[in-house]
Amino acid sequence: MSIFDHVQNRFSRVQQEEMSLQEYLELCREDPMAYASAAERMLKAIGEPEVIDTAKDPRLSRIFSNKVIRRYPAFSEFYGMEESIEQIVAYFRHAAQGLEERKQILYLLGPVGGGKSSLAERLKLLMERIPFYAIKGSPVYESPLGLFSPEEDGELLEKEYGIPRRYVKSVMSPWASKRLKEFGGDISQFKVVRLYPSRLNQIAISKTEPGDENNQDISSLVGKVDIRQLELYSQDDPDAYSFSGGLCKSNQGLMEFIEMFKAPIKVLHPLLTATQEGNYNPTEGMGAIPFDGIVLAHSNESEWQAFRNNRNNEAFLDRVYIVKVPYCLRVTEEINIYKKLLEHSSLAEAPCAPDTLRMLAQFSVLSRLKEPENSSIYSKMRVYDGENLKDTDPKAKSIQEYRDAAGVDEGMDGLSTRFAFKILSKVFNFDNHEIAANPVHLLYVLEQRLEQEHLPKETFERYLRFIKEFLAPRYVDFIGKEIQTAYLESYSEYGQNIFDRYVTYADFWIQDQEYRDPETGELFDRQSLNEELEKIEKPAGISNPKDFRHEVVNFVLRARAQNNGMNPSWQSYEKLRGVIEHKMFANTEELLPVISFNAKASTADQKKHEDFVARMKDRGYTEKQVRLLSEWYLRVRKSQ
Repeated sequence: MSIFDHVQNRFSRVQQEEMSLQEYLELCREDPMAYASAAERMLKAIGEPEVIDTAKDPRLSRIFSNKVIRRYPAFSEFYGMEESIEQIVAYFRHAAQGLEERKQILYLLGPVGGGKSSLAERLKLLMERIPFYAIKGSPVYESPLGLFSPEEDGELLEKEYGIPRRYVKSVMSPWASKRLKEFGGDISQFKVVRLYPSRLNQIAISKTEPGDENNQDISSLVGKVDIRQLELYSQDDPDAYSFSGGLCKSNQGLMEFIEMFKAPIKVLHPLLTATQEGNYNPTEGMGAIPFDGIVLAHSNESEWQAFRNNRNNEAFLDRVYIVKVPYCLRVTEEINIYKKLLEHSSLAEAPCAPDTLRMLAQFSVLSRLKEPENSSIYSKMRVYDGENLKDTDPKAKSIQEYRDAAGVDEGMDGLSTRFAFKILSKVFNFDNHEIAANPVHLLYVLEQRLEQEHLPKETFERYLRFIKEFLAPRYVDFIGKEIQTAYLESYSEYGQNIFDRYVTYADFWIQDQEYRDPETGELFDRQSLNEELEKIEKPAGISNPKDFRHEVVNFVLRARAQNNGMNPSWQSYEKLRGVIEHKMFANTEELLPVISFNAKASTADQKKHEDFVARMKDRGYTEKQVRLLSEWYLRVRKSQ
C-alpha cells in the first residue's frame, strides 16, 4: 500500500457515519460501547495489561518485593513510571464504574521535565482511538441520550434497549433544546453521527492554558457570544453563542488544562460544576451546557503548594485526584529514556562509547535521591536499580528501608531528564571532527554546565562530589578493565583457567589432600597449595583466606549441581571475579607499549597495537575514542 492510500484510508476510517435516532438506540442494545462514557472508552483504548510475576525475575523481585505487577503496552515507552501509570488507570477504572472518580479532576503533579506533558499527550492519543456518538450538528458533541429525561424515560430505555439508567443523566444543551422546539417535540428528527475524537479538529479533545490574570475570564472554558451573530439573533439565543470554550470542545472526551493552578480561581469555578453536576452555565442567560468528559490538569509542585495553602480553595481540593509523577529513580530505566530520546533524533546512528549513558543516568538519579543515613547514596542508587549488594556492601539496606526513610516526596526534585538530554547533546557535539559521545567528554561537560547553572552552593558541591567520589573513580576502573580486556586476546579463557585452578587448589587444601596436576604430573602438598592460592588472594587484599576459600568452594559445589557437574563461569561469583581481575590486571606496565599511540619499536608491537584497537572497536568505540580514552587512562593511572 502506498503512502497516499494509507493516508486516504485513515481519513476515510474517521469520517462521520450518520444514522437515525432509532438506529442508534438499536445499536445501543447490541453494543454497550455506543453509549460508553469517556472513561470507559479510555479504558478500552488502554487495553489489557500484561501481568508480570516479579518473583520470577531476580532484579524485578528486588525492586517490587515479589509482587505481581501490571504493565500496559499502551505506556510501554514510559520507563520507570509503573506506579504513576497504575494510578492513572485506576482513576479511569473507577470513573468507568461510576464511582466518585468520575466527578474528579485527574491532576498530574510532578517536577519539570518529569513526563507529565508526555503522559497527557499519550492519553489524548489514546482517546482518539475509540469513536463516540453525538447528535448531528451539536456544537458540544452531546450524547443522543441527553434528549431523554432520566426520571421519565430512564426506565423505558433500560427495559427496551438495555441502557442502564446511570447513562441517562446529562441535560439537553440550549442548542438541542431550540432544535427540539423547532421540531415540535419530534425527537425522531434528530440525526446521530459517529465521531472519532480528534486533537487536530478539537473534536472531544481540547487544550486550555492559563492566560493573563487581568484579562482571562471563564469564556476560555465555557465559550461566549459571537458578536457577529447579534445582527440575526438575540443575545440569549443559542445560535448567537460561540461554543468555543475548552469544556464545550471536550464534551464526551478529554480536556487538558496546562499549569491549571496558574489560572485565576474565578476561571476554575466552571470546572467544579462541570465535573460534579455534569453541566455548567454559559456566560449568557441560556440553559446549562452538558459535560460528560474528563478534565486532565498538570502543574509543578510549587503551584500546587501555593494553591493548597490558600484556605479559599478548599472546595477545589476535595475534587482533585492527584497522581504524582516523580523523576525516574532507576538507572536502567533512565538509560532507556535516553535511548528513546536518541532514537527520535539524528544522533540515533552516532557512536556512543560504552558506559556514557550509564554514567549520565547515574548522575541524574543521584541528584534526585535523598541522602540515606549510615549508608552510601551510591549503594542506595544501585539497590533502587535492583542490584544485590549483599556481598559487596554490608551497610546497604533493603529497598523498602531506603524508601521509608526517604518519604513520599523522593524523586520530586533533582536534575530533569530534559537537563540530562541537553548535556548529552553537548557531549555528542563536543568534538569538532566527530559526532560521538564518550564518558571523558561527559565528565568535562557536566562540570562545566554545573558551574554555569548558578546552583545553591550546597547543591553545587553535592553534585560535584557525585562526580569526584563516585563517577570518575569508577570510570577509571571500568575503562581500565575495557582496555585490559581488549589487550588480553583470550581474556575469558584466561579468567576461566585461573578460576578453575583456584577452585581445585582450594578444594584439595580444605580436604587436606595432596594434588597432582594431571598435565604436568607435578605434586602439590598442603603448603604448596596454600602458596599458589595466596598468589591470587594477596594482590586482592583478601584478609581471611580460610573463610574465603570455604565460601568459594561451597558456592561452586552448589553451582555444579545445577550445571551438570561443570564449573560455573568465572564471572558468576562477584567476590572471586574481583580477585581474579586483580591477578590478571596486576601489571599495567606491560600494557603501555601496546595501547599507546606512539611510534612502535617493532612490527610485532605495531601488530599487537592494531589488534588491540580492532578489539576495542568491536566493543563499541571509534578509533578516535580509543586513542582519547587510552591516553586519559594512562594519564590518570600515572597521577594516582
